[in-house]
Amino acid sequence: MDKGMNPTTRLDEKRQLPPALEKILAIDVKLTKQFVSFMLNFLPMRSLRNHCRLLEVSCHGIVILVLWFILTWLIDNPDLYEMQINLLFGLLIDIVLVACIKAATRRRRPTVNDDPFSIGPDKFSFPSGHASRAVFMATFFTLLSPVSILFWPPIIAWAVAVCLSRLLMYRHHILDVTAGALLGLLEAFILYILWCDNETSLWIMKILSDDKYVEGQTGI
Repeated sequence: MDKGMNPTTRLDEKRQLPPALEKILAIDVKLTKQFVSFMLNFLPMRSLRNHCRLLEVSCHGIVILVLWFILTWLIDNPDLYEMQINLLFGLLIDIVLVACIKAATRRRRPTVNDDPFSIGPDKFSFPSGHASRAVFMATFFTLLSPVSILFWPPIIAWAVAVCLSRLLMYRHHILDVTAGALLGLLEAFILYILWCDNETSLWIMKILSDDKYVEGQTGI
């Protein structure tokens, strides 16, 4: 390599992708544009696009973590500790995995990202953290810690809407959202393996706050 080559040129050379991968990404960009243009021909999709910003906030990692900490603190019910701790654990797994993959791939977003909470690796596109988080949470509340089946349709509809909104807002490409959804399923599987039982959850809650721990609620 030429010693006189500036750092920016060397960095661009390091990021040069294999021709096959470049072709796949180019097809992904083209298909994303065609898909969004086609979907916006339908009134329900145009209506959904009007609510995309709300969907984006509803599944933002920072927003969900803050709300979950608040709800966990306010709802002091030992019967819910296992669900609360495991969901928090799963959300942290999601944030770490998405950040690591984005930092490694560094794929550019389709358009300029105007999300004020987008910092660090979250400025990049692959995979979609919103998609992974939505699919993970839908899987969590339907399979890992299932709520009443009456709530399943709105939960699944919300997850699907979040994934579609990432495309309609041009936040991500189809490949980003697909990878994010698959990552969400993988995170649910990882959490299933690492699941904290009720006794462990009570112990963790005791560490987080002595005020929430009631002596004699565990067998230890």
